[in-house]
Amino acid sequence: MKHLSLLMLIMAFSAGLRADHITGGEMYYTVLSRANGSTTYQVTLKQFRSCGTLNRSFYNPIYIGVYNRASNAEIFMLSVPLNREEQLSHTSNDPCITRPPTICYYVGYWHFNVTLQDSPDGYIITSQVTNRVNQISNLEPGYDRIGATYTAEIPGTAQLATATNNRSARFTGSDLVTVCADNPFQYSFAAEDPDNDELRYYFCEAYQTIGYSSGNPGTGGGGATSQPTVPPPYVSVPYGTGYSQDAPLGVRVSIDPVTGLITGIAPEVGIYVVTVCVQELRNGIVIATQRKDLQLNITGCTLAAATLLPEYMLCGNSQQLVVANRSTSPLIARWNWEFRNAAGQLVYSSANPVADFTFALPGTYSVKLTTNRGLQCPDSTEALALVYPGFNPAFTSAGSCIAKPVSFTDQTTTAFGTVNYWNWDFGQAITMTDRSEDQNPDWTYPSTGRYTVTLIAHNSVGCKDTVQQAIDILDKPPIGLAFRDTLICPPDPLTLRASGSGNFTWSPAVNMTGSQTATPNVNVTSDTKYYVDLDQNGCLNRDSVVIRTTPQVTLQMPADTLICQGDTIRLRPQSNGLIYNWAAAPGLLQAAAPAPLVSPPGDTRYFVTASVSACTASGSVWVRTVPYPLARAGNDTVICFGTEAQLHAATDGSGFAWSPALPGTLDPVVRPTGSTAYVFTATDTRGCPKPSRDTVLVTVLPKVQAYAGRDTAVVVGQPLRLHASGGTRYEWSPAAGLSDPGNPDPIAVYRSANKGLRLKVLVQDQAGCADSAFLTVKVYNTLPQVFVPTAFTPNGDGVNDWLRPIGAGISEIRYFRVYNRWGRLVYSGNENNRGWDGRTKGELQDNGTYVWQVSAVDYFGADFFLSGTATLLR
Repeated sequence: MKHLSLLMLIMAFSAGLRADHITGGEMYYTVLSRANGSTTYQVTLKQFRSCGTLNRSFYNPIYIGVYNRASNAEIFMLSVPLNREEQLSHTSNDPCITRPPTICYYVGYWHFNVTLQDSPDGYIITSQVTNRVNQISNLEPGYDRIGATYTAEIPGTAQLATATNNRSARFTGSDLVTVCADNPFQYSFAAEDPDNDELRYYFCEAYQTIGYSSGNPGTGGGGATSQPTVPPPYVSVPYGTGYSQDAPLGVRVSIDPVTGLITGIAPEVGIYVVTVCVQELRNGIVIATQRKDLQLNITGCTLAAATLLPEYMLCGNSQQLVVANRSTSPLIARWNWEFRNAAGQLVYSSANPVADFTFALPGTYSVKLTTNRGLQCPDSTEALALVYPGFNPAFTSAGSCIAKPVSFTDQTTTAFGTVNYWNWDFGQAITMTDRSEDQNPDWTYPSTGRYTVTLIAHNSVGCKDTVQQAIDILDKPPIGLAFRDTLICPPDPLTLRASGSGNFTWSPAVNMTGSQTATPNVNVTSDTKYYVDLDQNGCLNRDSVVIRTTPQVTLQMPADTLICQGDTIRLRPQSNGLIYNWAAAPGLLQAAAPAPLVSPPGDTRYFVTASVSACTASGSVWVRTVPYPLARAGNDTVICFGTEAQLHAATDGSGFAWSPALPGTLDPVVRPTGSTAYVFTATDTRGCPKPSRDTVLVTVLPKVQAYAGRDTAVVVGQPLRLHASGGTRYEWSPAAGLSDPGNPDPIAVYRSANKGLRLKVLVQDQAGCADSAFLTVKVYNTLPQVFVPTAFTPNGDGVNDWLRPIGAGISEIRYFRVYNRWGRLVYSGNENNRGWDGRTKGELQDNGTYVWQVSAVDYFGADFFLSGTATLLR
């Protein structure tokens, strides 16, 4: 990647997140002097704290514990003052990174000397704090305010005679690094060793603090002064699902064991604890291991980079690869994809943001993505596509007892290559040693409970996949019994049936064959209780079966009954039978049930045989039916608004009722105000106690809203188009002068003047419901004209309250505007016969003269313009 050198890993928190306490630490030392079998070391403790923790501080002083590396015995405890504190910050100016965060944190330094007698075992120097930062993403949920332990190892002479004369490895990588979520990054955990020892790097567990207490929880390390440290061994933090001490940033991130360089694709936005161990090897012998522990803050910045996973595995059932650039940077504007087979032949190319290709043949293919070719921030990357369908990881387990081995058997199958790698995690959260790379391992669980076992399997062509399975660990092996209590009719034989893993023993063995099997046969003549013992590699359990005997089958049938025809009833005979066989009959729903449901179509007799082994008894019961009373509410109907309807019901019952309540007749008259459903209920006394119901719906049509249009004016001989609405049929009257009286929009032409011709329109809907509306037409013996009063009195008395245009022969008022004497517009409208009420924004205007203008179109389509003045008076 061209931009990896520009990435920066964040150990601080964003200002909006409430950070708490320490974000990382390390310890290193050098030799000051040696004399008389003792060595004096100068030790430096370095801790990090986010700039977002303004109300926190470093411990001052801090306790430092020195312990024997073999026995963990305390040598002595130091209280060391804080020497200095510095603030570091940085914001990336890389033009290819969007939304780069500001990295800011404080670094605290404690320097102190220790003189130690050279020993075969060596020493561990320890510093502890109560709380790391909160909300660490790669830990199990609920582990906020978890503590931290930082150590340095001083080797002993048992490893190498000259090992005590050691200057520890010291990490030298920059801590000002930015990481963008789901983007590629690299971070160097490289260290330098003054003794030129060989260095080997690996991810290791981050230590928490258990048994450590704090003074004042309001300050940085947990108190203004720390508490004495606790001795080793130290416990790992609880890593969450998908993370571990070996993969603290997930499986997409790895560390180079030779260089200490971390590379990969960053996980999602969050805070992650990462610990790197570096071993010091002298003459091929590991003499000491030093540690650096950091909380990394990965943010939502984006990098204009070509970013893919290292591998895309099509090892299941599909050979289709759909892949997009993992970087979502808005700076990326161009994509070029190239897929090639193992021979280097191009099999697919595309310029789309998302590549979509189905491989025709299995094999290993290269996937290359180039972004922003010819633009700013160009980049490219390659990945592998492993197209080997038919790889299916699976396993089985045998055993489930506490403190006894559980055997796991690999059942993984592959269509290509061979299965060649197994990584088992047996699901014990409190330990990191529950692992195995055997194909078929055993594991012993120390406590009962449910454990999730994980198997990661590989094959020789590169496919990898994971399968999980929950197992229950019990304090005794489970026994499954086909029955616990049964009844037989001697001398019939019976087979007892148990299931489980291990060796079975039944007792007493009287009248029994196969007592050492899971399925012995017994011949009992009296009530007997048998015990079954299961031994699973020394893990024991016991259960029992009771066998009762009877010389005969008892059967008492229920009394004959009467039900409403079409109803369902459950027949309940009283019997000690174990098996029931009901003879086929109409309406029988459950032929083998002890108490079946039946729905007889008419009078029906039902027969049953109850049996216990070879003993039987038979019986029958009559179920007679009575029809429901007839209930017919009549046909649904539709009526006009405000009218009535007569209902017509019918019944053969002895009683009936309406709901909503109506007069006690089969043919009531109703006048609903809206659509109403009337329920007719009929009852009878012939034996069916249940009522019958039927419903009739009376739909009330909406009231016809007849509209004839507004009153208007026209000139003699000028066409006037009328407009009616509200229904489906129309009739205008008087019809004189109308082009079509049955049209909702007829054209009217009047040949003589009229002070007010009143027209009526009858409007009907689809059901014939009707209503009427009226309008008045004034006919003037003039040319088209707009009349505007010369004065108006807006005092609310209903007389001359408006200044308005009255059009004669006018089809449209384009605008009617009123201006005050300063030329300010006080009113604008476009409706005929509607105008100004003398107010502007609710305020009544002053008396005086106002100028009006009107623009209109007459019924011949000609433009009309007129202006004038009017006086406002009160």
